[in-house]
Amino acid sequence: MEGFSPVIWAISAAILTILLLKKWMNGGSSSMLRLPPGPPAWPVVGNIFDLGTMPHQNLYRLRPKYGPVLWLKLGSVDTMVIQSAKSAADLFKNHDLAFSNRTVPDAMTAWSFNQGSLGFAPYGTYWRILRKICSTEFLVNRQLNNSFELREKCVDKLVDWIEEEATASRDRGGSGEVEPTHLLFLMSFNLVGNLMLSRDLLNVKSKEGHDFFKAVNMVMQRAGKPNVADFFPLLKWIDPQSIRRNMRKDLGTAINIVASFVKHRVQENKTGREKVKKDFLDMLLEYERDGKEGPKSISEKNITFIIVEMFVAGSETTSVTVEWALAELLRCPQFMRKARDELDKVIGATRKIKESDIDKLPYLQAVVKETLRLHPAVPLLVPRCCREDTKYMNYLIPINTQVFVNAWAIGRDSDTWENPLCFDPQRFFGSSIDYKGQDFEFIPFGSGRRICVGMDLAHRVVHLSLATLLLTFDWELDIPLTPETLDMTERMGITLRKLVPLRAIPKKRKIL
Repeated sequence: MEGFSPVIWAISAAILTILLLKKWMNGGSSSMLRLPPGPPAWPVVGNIFDLGTMPHQNLYRLRPKYGPVLWLKLGSVDTMVIQSAKSAADLFKNHDLAFSNRTVPDAMTAWSFNQGSLGFAPYGTYWRILRKICSTEFLVNRQLNNSFELREKCVDKLVDWIEEEATASRDRGGSGEVEPTHLLFLMSFNLVGNLMLSRDLLNVKSKEGHDFFKAVNMVMQRAGKPNVADFFPLLKWIDPQSIRRNMRKDLGTAINIVASFVKHRVQENKTGREKVKKDFLDMLLEYERDGKEGPKSISEKNITFIIVEMFVAGSETTSVTVEWALAELLRCPQFMRKARDELDKVIGATRKIKESDIDKLPYLQAVVKETLRLHPAVPLLVPRCCREDTKYMNYLIPINTQVFVNAWAIGRDSDTWENPLCFDPQRFFGSSIDYKGQDFEFIPFGSGRRICVGMDLAHRVVHLSLATLLLTFDWELDIPLTPETLDMTERMGITLRKLVPLRAIPKKRKIL
């Protein structure tokens, strides 16, 4: 895989004897288990090369031969892959608890970040406390309804940035072309800053905010880089690619900046001044628990980790989804016209779109669903880990097995979807299928206990952002690009982005 050198493979080969000895000492007991089918594994490296640079695509291609439940040996790591609605339903409905732990990339163990975060913390009391705070206190509809003005403010700023970028391009003699993905990411970053910390982090006066933005960007790059230590845990102490060491530096920068925000808020709260609206940081600081089980409060260190995690998880996924949606609409002008006609009819020319308008825009909602079906932001979801030996679909899955749920493949399953490779929002008209985790043919946010906690927030931000872009601007491709030649190749990282970022010309609309 890209990023691995011959030296690393040479180091990896050194553990072959240990692995063979371990297998011999186990008396071949693993061979007695009935494991799912899968491609033959090479000595030492196993099926690593079967993943390639686009694991979700290559795993999808293996399904016709090996079926919807696939077994791989990735280095020394047992891995199961789920690639159908039926197998996903069995996993999430019948075995969710058994598979409720997370596989933790070595990069995310820097500063013991995995122990304090929501996404990577092991299933248990601490994780349940964090989940409850997020799902019943902060990201619940009541709280989201109270913060709609923040999201509308950030989206208004996005429109200003797009106009400024287009003007600057024309001033340089260009066509007015912009890269909306970058501006969407900046908007999402500021939005998370407002919701978490009640502040814009990106503005011309904030060096601290820009340093934090750069550090979070690097954290995402490190987290998305293939790491040989994840395939051969015995090599973690060597850190052969220096990914964890580099992550420690960048993550440390982000942690230190957020820690200063937390300390400032703690001092501010000692003044006793009442707040009209509380942000996520306030809720974490004020948390107290009366029960005997678990911590009575959350440490400042873990509060810092959780805030950093929200920036990493909440910034890129939104911008990725809106970019894919806009690209698909530019490829299919007939769907772009239908989405605009609906917006013109419901909103018109007299006002800006509000978050409360989303429920009145069924075609826009269908566009977003179809985008998420074909382009889930995290195509293999966040890997799970088996907590105990588990009987699943007539297989016996060993403890500590890593589990990939290929949401990308499930969204393209011809057993479930008609013309699955075609972008067609109208397939969702008259359909009750939704992405809330109960329709297993469509799970871009996952399902079960560890479904994405920010799903409802993402729903609001993605719809509001896309609707605003379509209502405010006519979007055109610059010459020589055409809808037929627009590059839709994927690039795999921490999220699934376009290999070639979308660039288009926004022209301010004049609606009559």
